[in-house]
Amino acid sequence: MSTNRAPGRRPRILVTVQTPSAAADPDLARLKNSRYLAQVEAAGGDPVAIDETAIDEERQAAFASMDGLLLSGGTDLHPSHYGQPVDGSTDIEPGRDALELAAWRAAAARSLPVLGICRGIQVINVFAGGSLTQHIDGHASPPYGSGHANRHPMRVRRASRMARILRPTDPGDFVLQVNTYHHQGFSHAQLAPGLAVSGTAMHPGGEIVEAIESVGSGQLILGIQCHPERTESTPSEFARLFAFFVDAARGT
Repeated sequence: MSTNRAPGRRPRILVTVQTPSAAADPDLARLKNSRYLAQVEAAGGDPVAIDETAIDEERQAAFASMDGLLLSGGTDLHPSHYGQPVDGSTDIEPGRDALELAAWRAAAARSLPVLGICRGIQVINVFAGGSLTQHIDGHASPPYGSGHANRHPMRVRRASRMARILRPTDPGDFVLQVNTYHHQGFSHAQLAPGLAVSGTAMHPGGEIVEAIESVGSGQLILGIQCHPERTESTPSEFARLFAFFVDAARGT
């Protein structure tokens, strides 16, 4: 466990992000990255961004000082991490994969809270032993900044931790309209051991997992497929997700 956590202190949240210089539009990448940091800060955390250009000494220092880990959205994880050849995955960044695997292991070793968003929920599922479907039709939106986000209904499961976070007075099985910016995902059958499904969306091929959480009283792990940092297309309930995560990193 972290030795730095204490009530009233702003916990340090390590946020893995895309390297702007590696993106097709560096300014847009910087904007996307900043929105994760802004939500962590608004929730009372001290966000620290890290990307694949960080040298080993910087990585080790960041891992040692973090109180929680946020795995943000971005490009596709290389399917070799779940034993498959490339068959639908695009824009793969192996350097980011390596950074996030190291960060995931460091958080697990210290039992620190982890939150995954979009790519992040997929990374969690794979690193915990699950797999992905490399392409799913119908869950994309216009490129970020060029039009309004498409939305779809996500059902939040009864009695899940996610239900208690988003609507503390509601037991669950409620539906929220969430934004959709992904082309990969996973089903119940692809879920990693030790994780539970807390949100789903319907798809012609069957239900897609849209939210996950850890089982039991050990390390807190939460994942969400939509982009709650994009507040213009996100239900207001998701502010509670960031607050809950930051509070967990604080140790409260």
